[in-house]
Amino acid sequence: MAETRPQLRPDFWRHYRLDRLTTAEWEALCDGCGKCCLNKLEDADTGEVALTRVSCRLLDSGSCLCRHYETRRDYVPECIQLTPKSLQKHLYWLPATCAYRLVHEGEDLYDWHHLKCGDRQAVHRAGISIAGQAVSEAEVPEEDWEEYIIEEPGT
Repeated sequence: MAETRPQLRPDFWRHYRLDRLTTAEWEALCDGCGKCCLNKLEDADTGEVALTRVSCRLLDSGSCLCRHYETRRDYVPECIQLTPKSLQKHLYWLPATCAYRLVHEGEDLYDWHHLKCGDRQAVHRAGISIAGQAVSEAEVPEEDWEEYIIEEPGT
């Protein structure tokens, strides 16, 4: 049986504000890079955010997908559910390549984004994702996270 996909309006990210997207369009914006699932360290004095390669324990580091996306807050209550209303609050830590951030800022998606090229694996081939680079927070004590600080892939 063929998988049915929700209908997406052509180039919707170019024509509609984020708060005007359907649920399917909102979800489709995610490029699957996995960077938002990496733990960040924020300097209390400067507000500077450092990215680590320590991921949420639910992240599949090979596919860069959440193992329990629909029920993730049951496992990780502090998981941030990004919405059009919460986006502004969380922009400061979203990856520079994040489609939600780009569209919010009036920018177009990168050519490797699956909505432009039709290939969900392009994000990995372009070196944007954290595929194969992340280590689970279940394996690294929080006091050691500083040792895992990285530069954002693809920037």
